[in-house]
Amino acid sequence: MSTIASPQRRVDGARHLDKVALVTGAASGIGRGIALRLAREGARVACLDVDADGARASAAAIEEELGGGRAVALAVDVRDRAQVRAAVARTVEGLGRLDQLVNAAGMLTMSGFAELTDAEWDETIDVNLKGCFVLAQEAAKALTHGSGAIVNITTVEADVIVSSTGHCQPHYNASKGGLKILTKALAAELGRVGIRVNAVAPGVVDTPLTGIDLHAPEVWAFMEQRVLVKRLGQPDDVAAAVSFLLSDDASYITGVQLPVDGGWLVR
Repeated sequence: MSTIASPQRRVDGARHLDKVALVTGAASGIGRGIALRLAREGARVACLDVDADGARASAAAIEEELGGGRAVALAVDVRDRAQVRAAVARTVEGLGRLDQLVNAAGMLTMSGFAELTDAEWDETIDVNLKGCFVLAQEAAKALTHGSGAIVNITTVEADVIVSSTGHCQPHYNASKGGLKILTKALAAELGRVGIRVNAVAPGVVDTPLTGIDLHAPEVWAFMEQRVLVKRLGQPDDVAAAVSFLLSDDASYITGVQLPVDGGWLVR
């Protein structure tokens, strides 16, 4: 199994002080890690997810650790524009403003090309790509002009095909490849009002979304051949990069996709 331990990272409690962030997919995994990280760095956070119980658990964890008034939970299907519009309004009403959007909601099924159904294709594209478009379009109306920021969560599979079983997931690749170029298009469109748009592309991160046991010896043997940092990625690896891209430290960065992949894309 992995040979390098995950580092203890410094958390700057003032980095996002007085900012308000809306994080989709916040019920678990990478989304929850991002919500917690931004809250610890001073932001008030709207935790949005189709999993209502999970969203409430993430908001409660923030409130318990950092005090009341720091988080709200929103049960929303990102494919539904009416629900998204209402969530943006509730974020502004409940937390006072909107400065940051993180599109971390996503889904994956493990069907290969031959078995892939129309329903799987449509649902994956709708959640992973259309959902980000709808969130960005609705949130842009409320985001602070001049300093607002959006980060989309893509994947290294927006650039390369990963297959440890003899087939890949073309619907997932298509959705995330589309999100990569959508990030650039949004950066071009929203730059005129001072809203930056970037993406973070995780590699292999230890979350349930992968659908396989990443700790199984045969799975790690495949992964170890590719990564240069010999461990699995953790949600906070991604959250740290998201926090940077949302912050003023990245004020001259827009339209990029930052890999957080342990070196997967190097070779």
